[in-house]
Amino acid sequence: MVEAPATEEGWFALHEFRSVDWDAWRAAPDRKRERAVEEGRSYLRRREALEDADAGDSAVFSVLGHKADLLTIHFRPTLDELSTIERGFETTALAEFTETESSYVSVTEVSGYVSDDYFTQDETEVDEGLRRYIDGKLRPEIPDDEYVSFYPMSKRRGAEYNWYDLSFDERAELMAGHGDVGREYAGRISQVIASSVGFDDHEWGVTLFGADPTDIKDIVYEMRFDEASSRYGEFGSFYVGRRFPPADLGAYLTGDSVPTDDGARVDAGVERHAESAHGDDGRGGDGGGDPGSGSASPGSSAHGDHPHNDGDAGGEGDHPHAAADGEPATPEPSDEEIRGELADLDIYAGKPHGEDVFATVLYSEATVDELFTEVEGLRANFDHYGTHVKTAVYEGRAVDRAAVVSIWETASAAETAAGFLSELPEIVGRAGEESGFGTMGMFYTTKPERRADFVETFDGVEDLLAELEGHVETDLMVNVEEETDMFIASQWRAKDDAMAFFGSEEFRETVAFGREVLADRPRHVFLA
Repeated sequence: MVEAPATEEGWFALHEFRSVDWDAWRAAPDRKRERAVEEGRSYLRRREALEDADAGDSAVFSVLGHKADLLTIHFRPTLDELSTIERGFETTALAEFTETESSYVSVTEVSGYVSDDYFTQDETEVDEGLRRYIDGKLRPEIPDDEYVSFYPMSKRRGAEYNWYDLSFDERAELMAGHGDVGREYAGRISQVIASSVGFDDHEWGVTLFGADPTDIKDIVYEMRFDEASSRYGEFGSFYVGRRFPPADLGAYLTGDSVPTDDGARVDAGVERHAESAHGDDGRGGDGGGDPGSGSASPGSSAHGDHPHNDGDAGGEGDHPHAAADGEPATPEPSDEEIRGELADLDIYAGKPHGEDVFATVLYSEATVDELFTEVEGLRANFDHYGTHVKTAVYEGRAVDRAAVVSIWETASAAETAAGFLSELPEIVGRAGEESGFGTMGMFYTTKPERRADFVETFDGVEDLLAELEGHVETDLMVNVEEETDMFIASQWRAKDDAMAFFGSEEFRETVAFGREVLADRPRHVFLA
């Protein structure tokens, strides 16, 4: 008998596709439409905010084409919760104007293709990085502001090609090759693969998220040429849409473009980590073939016939922030704006193409040894992805905390890694989320024989900074594995205060001195 891979299941998934009765909507009196929008918006917000659930995730998307108008995606720990969600919508005034066109029920899954160790070793012996990677696949998060593509698929059981007649090793080899293709889309595509065997008409449901819809097309197209798909893949209908916040429901029904800026502002409190999973060898369940079988990972994306994920798979986007004093919200300066200001000051801040990298920096009060042990496991998984530059632990000199720095070639991959790293012990904060203005990380590698000179010079600058108005805190963090690798983390009251220092003579003198002692050009890394 052919060996079936071991599986583990996570959250249950419900995809609901609804069409709007536009004739009834246009004919309804304003008061009735207003009530429908209000109740529909409230229903969707409660789902996204999880006010009625202990865990999970939900999102709403506008669907293009004739198959449906709206798609809602829900992940929950139990089928009962999904049933409550499904019936709950029917109690809203909006339900009167919609009709269910289709739905899909499934459960997130990882299989033995991912890692033999996970299924054969004692739970206490499983690598912590692998455990977190798999947890991300079993309990995925939905990226913000992403295009989505959903399709069901099965493995072929024909007379000539029958997936289920292949040995485990043959299937594992095909899935590994499938994953290699998917990883080329690291940082651009994230994926959730969920098993629907016994639940729905196909064997898996595949949900792809991406900031650029052509990336979704490209990854599915390229996967078609992979043997795991060309010989053994069979697909159902494809749906494509764009996420919008519940606050934009009224705008959607009036024909406006969504998401709107107003909707993004109202729902900015519903925060998520974009891509959400983590990756190992790029082998998912039979239905997938990405690093695992159901989520995303920083800079990765393999899939089963389904792309797999990367980690975040989405762009950053500008999120308005309300001023502390109640004044109208002012958008934070973009990377390009800051880069331009630094260029005006003749300060190198990366080039528009080819050199930019993005960093996620989290601070922990755990001991350096404990933190490093945990990070090593995660780093082994990150190294599978081409967009990963490095991840390291840095020890503070002036503050009683360590920093975990993860650098990636794309902002989306760095953001995805942040979700993973946030589970490290005793995390107390993330660079860029403090009040005020945090400067870009400035990374330096000194010549070994000049390290002491560099540190001494920094100490002098640190004394100067302490006297500056608007300066909050600055520390020189040192890589625990390589003492010549350091970065400076500064926190300022406002951007203008930081820029004033960058334009000062003291800063210019420090930069000039740095050219003598550094092994390479300092890199100003943008915080993702």
